[in-house]
Amino acid sequence: MSAASPMVAAEPRHDKLRQLGIVALNGMYGEMDAEGVLRQAVEELLAGDIAMVSSFGADSAVLLHLVSKVDPSLPVYFLETGKHFPETLDYVETLKTRLGLCNVVTLRPDPSDLAKFDPDGTLWETDPDSCCHIRKTEPLENVLAGFGGWVTGRKRFQTAERGVLPHFELTSDDRIKVNPLAYFSNADIEAYKAEHDLPQHPLYGEGYKSIGCAPCTSAVAEGEDPRAGRWRGLNKKECGIHFDFNGSIAKPVSQSQLTLFRDGEFRTDPWRGWSEGDVASEARYTHVPVSVFLEQREAFLASSHPIGLQVDPGDRVEDIAGDLARFSSIAINFPAFVDGRGYSSARLLRERYGYEGELRAVGDVLTDQIPFMRRCGINALVVTSAATRKALEADALAEVRLYYQPVGTAREIPVGTRPFLRRNARP
Repeated sequence: MSAASPMVAAEPRHDKLRQLGIVALNGMYGEMDAEGVLRQAVEELLAGDIAMVSSFGADSAVLLHLVSKVDPSLPVYFLETGKHFPETLDYVETLKTRLGLCNVVTLRPDPSDLAKFDPDGTLWETDPDSCCHIRKTEPLENVLAGFGGWVTGRKRFQTAERGVLPHFELTSDDRIKVNPLAYFSNADIEAYKAEHDLPQHPLYGEGYKSIGCAPCTSAVAEGEDPRAGRWRGLNKKECGIHFDFNGSIAKPVSQSQLTLFRDGEFRTDPWRGWSEGDVASEARYTHVPVSVFLEQREAFLASSHPIGLQVDPGDRVEDIAGDLARFSSIAINFPAFVDGRGYSSARLLRERYGYEGELRAVGDVLTDQIPFMRRCGINALVVTSAATRKALEADALAEVRLYYQPVGTAREIPVGTRPFLRRNARP
């Protein structure tokens, strides 16, 4: 990103709700019934700034029926992962027609991500977390960024981890998550379905009590946890789109703990560094040092997991130029303020080899360096300096106006260039 297009820190959203406090919200509306909670959220707390996410699974008809009573035009997002049971896709159409829902929107994963990381459609077998991330989390995050809150159908009785689920949660990115059915029991769900004669999911009667993607869903036996059939045999209980307020599923991160700055804001960072003992075929969302990648290149190329690259001073990016498409992110290490070799690596990656993915600076990232990093094509920063963080949040970085060496594809005119050459070089 060039100096002409600075990364501007986004203003915090929904300050009124944040000041009110999530505890206060639950205290005020904790005793309200499900329809009342939903109506309060849709009509008052987040009027015009809220959407619903539905799996159209075993119990989805209850919450969707409540939505039809409160506001049938509420945006309802359905994640079409490409792995659903055919019965689920039919059920979507059944409920849309029966309940008069007029704003059901289907979200699909990015085709380029599928082509790169799951070309055979078998990623779920070896890496269900990455499969969920590509097919659910990323498509949903792109849409929910435009809303101040969203409605889910989660319930306390479903798993032990959800046993303390409240009506309202404040997520780490300052959005309100609303769970109108949090206090519903299984008996309440069944009674509501019967009272309103709601159509059942076609697979529910076959023992599927919680229904997700077909490869990762199985029927449950009598007495089993309703979600025992999800990712059976794996140490996995959630798809990644939910952050429980008790931290058992995914610990909420406070804004001050976020260190990745990209697209004008500090955000959650899914990436980590390579550790001793990591296995190349199993690594995912890991920045792999150049030397490690070259030593185990075939294993990394054969793996379908998303990986990144870490470029340290002295590494030859020329050695991995032919494999750049394999990396979803590249981290350029700046170990000290006086070590400028990272700028050259960044320019080579962007200008000579045409890398278009995330290029992040890590290490000693300080305020005075950032304008130069941007000019070299770096579009993300991992920031640990309090002063640098403060400057980014306040959009108080210096702008580079004079320079001796032009960079990038922009038509920059160095200091000292004769006036007639300046005129001729202008676009």
